[in-house]
Amino acid sequence: MKHVLTIAGSDSGGGAGIQADLKTFSALGTYGMSVITAVTAQNTRGVFRVVEMDKTMVKSQIDCIFDDIRVDAVKIGMVSNAEIIAQIAASLTEWHAQNIVVDPVMVSKSGHHLLRPEAKKQLVEKLLPLATVVTPNIPEAEVILDREIKNVDEMAEAAMDIYRLGPRSVLVKGGHLDGDATDIFFDGKTITEFTAEHVHTRNTHGTGCTLSSAIAAHLAQGHDLVTAIRKAKEYLTEAIKHGLNIGKGIGPVHHFHNLYRRASML
Repeated sequence: MKHVLTIAGSDSGGGAGIQADLKTFSALGTYGMSVITAVTAQNTRGVFRVVEMDKTMVKSQIDCIFDDIRVDAVKIGMVSNAEIIAQIAASLTEWHAQNIVVDPVMVSKSGHHLLRPEAKKQLVEKLLPLATVVTPNIPEAEVILDREIKNVDEMAEAAMDIYRLGPRSVLVKGGHLDGDATDIFFDGKTITEFTAEHVHTRNTHGTGCTLSSAIAAHLAQGHDLVTAIRKAKEYLTEAIKHGLNIGKGIGPVHHFHNLYRRASML
């Protein structure tokens, strides 16, 4: 079994962050481990409070894992301040981490800002160059590049420009556009489009976390980047289709839809 580490924030509602990542790892047949960067008080209606971990605690969590357990891939999610970002970059470099998926979480579905403005520079300069793939959605890509992105052609231009910031590859997610959900992947040579039907549902909490975690799990299992992204997008699309009507706001996707469906047939 492959081992996948998530470095991200905790979601008390269970739909995103560390909780979504660990569910995804398990659903895809890998062993999940976690480094918590922040604890959030949130539910399906929003994020109400965030308490960040001390950078030394983040370092200690990373060191404990790498010192004892083989790490086949790493997913990085919510990292809200510059000190934590710098520590994560230093620690992953020290431990020679591989298959790093950076999901630049900046704003929650409810509109709560999860990345401090002053931390953006550290994110771009410290984490992006370590990334095997970075997976911004359109609003996140707009923040990184300081410009608007209105269509698929501009997504492709954004992917190429973010690539120049240092990651090995870039996946710009197009779920915020009308029509089919088209993501644009650039590996420095080739543009590849990944398109899936747009599922009309309010239950989309944790989609970004789930996709990036699924990519990390598939990379850990030895798939190339294009295959890992394709398989991850297929998994996410089904998870959205089977989203859960939980809570009074934006419900979560269903990470274990295949398991539940098989169990109902017994």
